[in-house]
Amino acid sequence: MPRQPPTKDTSLAKLRLEIDRIDEAMHALLMQRGQIIDRLIAVKKSQESGSAFRPAREAEMMRRLVERHRGSLPLDTAEGIWRVIISTFTYVQAPFAVHADLSAGDALMRDTARFHFGFTAPFEPHMGAASVVQAVAASKGDLGLVPAFAIAGAGPWWTALEFDSAPKIIARLPFVERTDHPAALPVFVISRVAADAIVTETEVWSVRVSGWTAASVDRLAGIADAIAVPDRAFDGAALLISVERGGIGAVADALLGTGASIRSSALVGSHTTRYRVPQKG
Repeated sequence: MPRQPPTKDTSLAKLRLEIDRIDEAMHALLMQRGQIIDRLIAVKKSQESGSAFRPAREAEMMRRLVERHRGSLPLDTAEGIWRVIISTFTYVQAPFAVHADLSAGDALMRDTARFHFGFTAPFEPHMGAASVVQAVAASKGDLGLVPAFAIAGAGPWWTALEFDSAPKIIARLPFVERTDHPAALPVFVISRVAADAIVTETEVWSVRVSGWTAASVDRLAGIADAIAVPDRAFDGAALLISVERGGIGAVADALLGTGASIRSSALVGSHTTRYRVPQKG
């Protein structure tokens, strides 16, 4: 008997229809989110002022995303989608530009800026953190990105944040740290932000010391993260210290214990506690 032709398998078509249904539902939810943002804008016009960026809330949203994420979709992709959604709607609420210091590498910083803030917000490149701080200070709600580590030849740019009217460090990126993060460059975010949006789990201090030695570096290890720039006066250094809230006293004691003396100190920002995803395997 002649072989009968196989019956048409409709399962693939059904799966594609299901994907189309999910895509349409996702788009509808995004538009619904936009409608809520419109209402939020109306409320903020009468009740709030300042930047729409909410680093504490965004950090918490990213942590919840990581904790609930399952399945074959890479976490990088899920985080990237959410960052674009959040940042774009933030831009809709109050347009802002992203000023970035390229001293640590053009490609690395651009990847970080685009991953965390998308392509809607304008990207403004700078060569040097001091230029970024100056641009943010002259704006109403722009964001500045500077490397959260020492750059050879760079001065203590953070001293410009010591004044009450100056912008501050308000976040540290990435919000979710992991060894294979596609935008792993550690950066500080500088901006003016509403008082109710500031999170103080980790304080960032500008400290000038004299008598800075290798022993001072060793003593701070494990107590705080520090960026040090040599200060020729009194064998000193200008420090940017990130420490758990209320921990600056322990830092001062540690420095004094090595023979160093503190010439000045000022709180120049704060951010959420760093959140690390354990390495798989």
